[in-house]
Amino acid sequence: MPSKLCTRVIFLSCCIVLLLTAAASAAEGKVRLFILSGQSNMAGLPPEISFTPTVKEAFADDEVIVVKDAVGGQPIRRWYKQWKPANGPAPEKTGELYDRLMTKVNAAIKDKKVDTISFVWMQGERDAKENHSTVYADAMKGLIEQLRTDLKRKDITVVIGRLSDCLKNHEHWEGVRAAQVKVAEDDPLGDWVDTDDLNGPKDGLHYDKPGYAELGKRFAEKTIALLKKQ
Repeated sequence: MPSKLCTRVIFLSCCIVLLLTAAASAAEGKVRLFILSGQSNMAGLPPEISFTPTVKEAFADDEVIVVKDAVGGQPIRRWYKQWKPANGPAPEKTGELYDRLMTKVNAAIKDKKVDTISFVWMQGERDAKENHSTVYADAMKGLIEQLRTDLKRKDITVVIGRLSDCLKNHEHWEGVRAAQVKVAEDDPLGDWVDTDDLNGPKDGLHYDKPGYAELGKRFAEKTIALLKKQ
């Protein structure tokens, strides 16, 4: 029969091992993936200026992976594969930029177990100018569902940048703005950011340097808030 001292030593050793294991597991933290995409105003946003630092500060114990792929002047149909216009036939080719984005995403995460995924979207100018506002909400919802299905994650959070007030009183511009807000607010894991004050005193199409820095910060803050609700 082991002595009481031996039993006590064994018990304490087991406790220490369990505590060290738990500490090591906690130290590993989570892996958080942030996917940024869209057209020119996303292309002009350098994540390393404000988005990534803000996210890393909020999740200091976690691994943060930021993947950005954006191309100026592109309509949402270059991401959403089932896009259809309000009238006429659907285009033969859609989704090329989505495939390019996903290639980058898959290369970035490799075999990592990703704990959270966030999608940040800044696009819509081209669709407004092509008068496709009436189908924008369906396309945006479709793109989000496409991403959640492909990554097999229904818990992907979504933050949409609403178009600025660059083209006031333009029917389809205002239509896209309204669609972006509705999609974000209807999605339990969605939110949106205002960009009306980011494009300089002349209300230009593109944002100025401070505007892009602020946009990254706003995107990060909204994304962090959504993740902390999960």
